[in-house]
This record gives sequence, C-alpha cells and structure tokens, in this order.
Amino acid sequence: MKTNLILYILIASTLLFSCKKQVQEYEKKVVFEPGATLEQKVKQAAHLVPTPQQLDWQKLEMTAFVHFTVNTFTDMEWGHGDESPEIFNPTQLDARQWVKTLKDGGMKLVILTCKHHDGFCLWPTKTTEHSVASSPWKDGKGDVVRELREACNEFGMKFGVYLSPWDRNAQCYGDSPKYNEFFVSQLTELLTWYGKVDEVWFDGANGEGPNGKKQEYDWNMYYDTIHKLQPDAVVAIVGEDVRWVGTESGYGRETEWSVTALAPGGRPENNAINTELGIGATTEDLGSRAVIDKVSQLFWFPAEVDVSIRPGWFYHESEDTQVKSLAKMVDIYFSSVGRNAVLLLNVPPDTRGLINENDAARLKEFRTYLDEMLDEDVLLKANSSNKKAKKAVDGNDESYWKINELPAVAEFQLSGKKRFNVLSIKEFIDKGQRVEKFKVEAMVDGEWKEIANSTTIGYKKMLRFSAVESNQIRLTIEEARDGALISNFNLYEAPELLSDPVIQRNKEGMVSISAETPHPIITYTLDGSEPTKDSKRFVETFALPDGGDVKARAFVNNFADASAVLVESYDICPAKWKVIDADTSHPNNPAEMAIDGNSATMWHTPWENDVAKQPHHISVDLGENLLLKGFTYTPRVDHNKSGTAFRYAFYVSDNGTNWKLIPTKGEFSNIKNNPVKQFVMFDKPQNARYFKFVSKEAINGEDWVSVGEIGVLTK
Repeated sequence: MKTNLILYILIASTLLFSCKKQVQEYEKKVVFEPGATLEQKVKQAAHLVPTPQQLDWQKLEMTAFVHFTVNTFTDMEWGHGDESPEIFNPTQLDARQWVKTLKDGGMKLVILTCKHHDGFCLWPTKTTEHSVASSPWKDGKGDVVRELREACNEFGMKFGVYLSPWDRNAQCYGDSPKYNEFFVSQLTELLTWYGKVDEVWFDGANGEGPNGKKQEYDWNMYYDTIHKLQPDAVVAIVGEDVRWVGTESGYGRETEWSVTALAPGGRPENNAINTELGIGATTEDLGSRAVIDKVSQLFWFPAEVDVSIRPGWFYHESEDTQVKSLAKMVDIYFSSVGRNAVLLLNVPPDTRGLINENDAARLKEFRTYLDEMLDEDVLLKANSSNKKAKKAVDGNDESYWKINELPAVAEFQLSGKKRFNVLSIKEFIDKGQRVEKFKVEAMVDGEWKEIANSTTIGYKKMLRFSAVESNQIRLTIEEARDGALISNFNLYEAPELLSDPVIQRNKEGMVSISAETPHPIITYTLDGSEPTKDSKRFVETFALPDGGDVKARAFVNNFADASAVLVESYDICPAKWKVIDADTSHPNNPAEMAIDGNSATMWHTPWENDVAKQPHHISVDLGENLLLKGFTYTPRVDHNKSGTAFRYAFYVSDNGTNWKLIPTKGEFSNIKNNPVKQFVMFDKPQNARYFKFVSKEAINGEDWVSVGEIGVLTK
C-alpha cells in the first residue's frame, strides 16, 4: 500500500513539475501584469495564439467579395437609397457561374453584399419593402442570398455575408434604438435563414440617413447576435476577429503582425484604447517591440487585404477593359497572401447577373499561373545536417522546426543544382507568431550569396528575387520572440511575367520608370520615337522639369518578349509651387498633397462628423509668371471615387488677391464613370502667377472634395 502511495506521489509530482514548465498560451488576447518588463511582455506576446476560427480563416488564403445591388444598374458606387426596386432585374443571374468562376480562380469563400449603403436587400426580408421582393426579377420571388448559398453548397465553398450598417433608405436610421433593432432583425434573418455563415463583414461607414440624421451603432448588440446565432463565424472589418489592412490597394505591410496593439471591433471601450494610443487600421507599426513596450495588452487580430479586380467595387461597363493585369494580380498575391494576410478579391457581376467574361478569363489565367509556380517545391525533403530543421521541408504542415537559441542556422542540400526565384516560409501560428528577422542564402560559384531577407513571417511570407541556380541553401532565423517554430520552407521557380511599365515624375521634375515584372530591362525615348531594345536604358531617375513626352517599353527573356509602349506627357513641374490658401484639409491629407507630383497622395477635406459643405478651394503660387493655356485635374487613384470633383470653377491672379474667373464648361462631364486625369483648355491663354481651383460639387453630392493632383498647361 505504501509503495503504491509513494508511486502515486512521484507521478503526481512529475506531472505537476511538467505542467509548471509549460508556457501558458493566451487565446486572442493577453493582458500584461502591471509593471511587466519589455522582455516579459515580448515572451507573453510570443504565446498569444489565434482562436480555431481565426486559424481556419487564415488557412483559406484567398477569398472573394461579390458587390452586387441596385448600384450595378445605376452605374454608381454608392447608391442614394431612393432607387426604385424596379431597376433590379438581372435576367440571367446565375450564382452557380459566380461560385464556379471564383473557385476556379482559387477562392475558398464568397462574401455577398446582401445590403449595401443604399439599403436595398438582396433577400426577401421582412424588415422593409426595399428588397428583391419588390423587384421584377423572378416576379418578386427571387432570393440572391439563397441562390448563392446553394451554389456554395454545391461547389464546396464557404459562405459569408456583408451587411452595411449605414442605410440611406431606412426611415428609422438616426433613431438609434429603433434602427439598431431594425438592423439586428436583418442580421438575424441572414444568420438563421441560410445555414452556416463563415464570415460576417461590417464596414464602418456612418453617413446620413434619409432623415438627415446619423446613427449610433450598437456594436455590442450586433456581436452578441452573431455569437449566439453563428458562433463559428469570424467577424470583419469592424469586427473582433479580422482587421482591415488599412488600404484597398491590395498591398499589406512587409512587416505584418497578427499580434497587434490595435483593439478590435467597435465596442466603445476598445475604441477608447485605440484613441489613447493614437493608432488605427492605417497605422504602419501595430506590433513591434517599441509598440509592445507602451501597451498593457495585445490582441490576435490578423489582416485581411481587400481589393477589386477592376477600378470600381460594383460593375461598370466602362471598366471592362480595366481588369487588373495578370502581373498586377500576381503582385497583389505576393503582397497579401505573401505578407501574412488573407486576400479578399472583389469580382462584381454585371447587369446580366453574370461575372463578366474579362474578369473570368483573368481569374482563370491567375489560377493557372499560381498552379504552375507552386507545382514543384525544389526544397521538398532536402537533406540537412540539422535533423530538427528537416521538419521544415518534410511537406507536413503539422510538423515544425522548433528553435530555442538564436540566431538559428540550417543548411539544406539538394540532389542537384536547381533553379528557383520564389521562396515561401511559414510559422506554426497555432502556437503564435514570433519571427522578427530572417535571411536566405544560396551557394553560388562557391560562395554564399544572400538572395532574400525580411522581417515578420506569420502564417506565410513569400518573396521574389532574380533566378538562382544552386544545390545548397541556408536559412537563418536572426531574431525572434522566445524562439521560433518554422513549419514550412519552400523554394519555387515562377514563370516570368511581363507587365507594362509605369512612368512617374515627382515634384522636382525627376522621372522614374518601373514595371511590376521583376527585373525587366526598360528602354525609353524623349523624342517621340518608339523605344526599342537599342534605345536608352532606364537605370536611374532623370530630370524633365519643363515637361515633354516620355515613351517606355519593358523587355524580358533577352529582349524576346516586349510590353506595350507606354506614354506620359508632362508639362512644367511644380517644384516652385506653394499652396497659399485652402479652406480646409483633413489632417492626413493636407492641401500640399495636391501639388506634390504624386497622384497616389491627395488633398482631402474632412469627411467625418460635422464637415464644411461645398464649395472648397485651393490657391497656389506658381513661383513665377507663366502663360497658362489650361489646367489638369487628377482624381484620387485608390479605387475610391468619394469626393471626386464634378462641377468646378477656375481662377487666375497676378497678385494672389484679385482673382479672374476663366470661362470653361465648369464640369468634368464623364468623370463619374471614367475617373481619369482631366485636361481643360482655355479659350485664350492667360498670364498669371497664381491659380485657384474651386470644387462646387462632388460626383455623388458629398460635402467633401478629393484631389489627387492639380496642375497647369503651358504647352
């Protein structure tokens, strides 16, 4: 009896000691003890892990957005809420075609805009008559949500719903308690009528309703409803599981932490945390040691990168030729999936109710390219003297190389020389995200040559580089938090892509030329001739302060393949220009951004809370007297048309005080459907040192204005 008792005590003691040695994991959130040191915080951050739902979501890698509503038929991005349901009649709608096309493109989940800001519901809701039940489509007996759900079931795709909190049709919007009940009723229908919902997507838009009022959203009520009815669903973007990456361009951060200081969701207490820290979705650094040192808690809050396959989110016939190129799609893939995020690619059906042939063809081409790229992992089951590191190349996602001491180095020997230009590396994020810095080298001509390096890894990091031939690879994990867990290390040879060059000129008049294709040869001309392989090669920026025509072409495969010829025409550069007056500016988008030579930045007037109404103006000192023959207006280029000027006035002055109105048409006629750079010529040239641009009305009637660039024409 005593022997059994002693044995029991020994076993219990061993188990207790073993449990004490285990490091605690923190699911979704970790709160630091008061007075915790930075090293203590970093160690806890290393053991912050995702929920099972967040982990399953991350493994999807690519998901799809389907923007479809009355906007599809009005050719708008944001409806006003007064559109008649009679216009909604997609006579060939085929949700099976949507899902098959998206699945063939590599997507694993589909999210439908069940209700956008216009308030029109794509299901026969009991909450309002502003729905498909009042449309001629299928004599009012149709249900887009159900058809998509059934198609997802058939093709084995996961299913998500987008429900806009902002409703420009609901009369109760702005009566906060009443509208919150109304909204939860709609949410409840979507979460109970259609089976399992895998993702619920909320954006944060909060404009005026039809009664001119704004609404206080009850996020606690919304989240509680989801947790009760669909507990396995992840909630994005004003949600507590998935965050917006901060841009709609398709590009995540190179250093993308899933372990962030950004408090998730819309609960007031979490908003207060972010306000106090001065951070938001667009903040560049959300998880470095410098950030951790300042905070009392961290969250597992991974990024989703949303972008549309064409310039707009809804279908516009004018954009049929503006579907993103294959090179752009691949670049987005590397900059989203390859940067520890999930890609949410929008593919909008057309007025027939079908995904357009151009979009479908690009998706098929995209999937084919990825399949070819990922077809052969040259590192699979490579030999290594580091036996533990071999788990990173065994092809098993559930095994991993456990690293305790840093830096950690592993060399891998291939069976013979292999050619590769892409690396992929993954952490076993089931147990956290830890790596802060790593590099990869290849043995080339008897010497180790660094071929790639980066910071964070997370679920996956993918990097491209010039093609290398080698039979020896070295991976070094240089910095990490409490060791590291490397689950996959792969090398591939991606087919070379050729994209058209992009020509840009900065404020000082320096021209740069680039292409999405890695490592092309670019030639250019300034005399109007067509660039050939014998034309001047672009190797560094060059000056073009007084303007002119730049023509460029990219080449690959030893000049065997050539891109189209791209042309940019420039006038005088704005190096001497200064903004002397602007009636108002958002802190993140000052007026100087309208004359910085970079159309990717913009002047934007405030758009939140009580904003100043149109008109808005900007006045510029040219720094010298010029003979002006016209002006240019470039709208914002981030695929969001909000604030784009429609009606305008243009003035000139000799002294910046007395202004002369220049007679023009006063409107950018087709800018709503085709938001490209506008050229306005004067009837007579005007001598002036100053000009003033006045926005009188935006394309969708917004109170604010956005200006990518404003310029003058002297040629």
